[in-house]
Amino acid sequence: MASRAPRHAGTSPANMPGEDAGGRRVVLMAALEAFAEQGFHGTSMRDIAARAGMSVSAAYYYFPSKAALLQRIMVDVTRDLIAALEAARAAADQQPGAQLAAIVRAHVLLHTERQRESFVGNSELRSLSARDRASVIGLRDQVSAIFKQVIAEGRDQGQFDCPHPAEAVLAITTMCTAVAGWYRPGGRLAPHAVADRYAALALRLVGCRT
Repeated sequence: MASRAPRHAGTSPANMPGEDAGGRRVVLMAALEAFAEQGFHGTSMRDIAARAGMSVSAAYYYFPSKAALLQRIMVDVTRDLIAALEAARAAADQQPGAQLAAIVRAHVLLHTERQRESFVGNSELRSLSARDRASVIGLRDQVSAIFKQVIAEGRDQGQFDCPHPAEAVLAITTMCTAVAGWYRPGGRLAPHAVADRYAALALRLVGCRT
């Protein structure tokens, strides 16, 4: 189908379903559901519009393509992850071990609370255009940078016995991200229990001495 449907004459936020921001949110949530259930390539704008309870032209009013929706979902959840990590680190004790545990917990909790967004973001990165993919990867690099800084401080202060910090960052962030793929609400472990266990695993992985 065409990448963009024509707008109806006279289309404006005033005569679109709901307020402009609210309508965008409805379309985003509909796209998220569709991408999680059907995959990006198995979803059309018509599918998204039907889930949102609006016409296809109305859906196109809010977003020019399903690719724009996918990019927005990924950017939003990654920005929120960065904010959560920064807040967790700021609230933790100044010791690197406490900070690493705090950001691991925050990472895991976001991936249980925003599971569908995280799952779609991890499984559909390849579906983005080169330009959109670069923007998402740039944000993910910011996530890695937070872990790199904490682990570097732990090594500098002699609290972490971690001869391979780059690999440690990759291992920790990968295991935290993978939670979105297997976690099930109402399962054996509550989100905070998973977060605590992953924090302990991360501290062992970097050889925390305290």
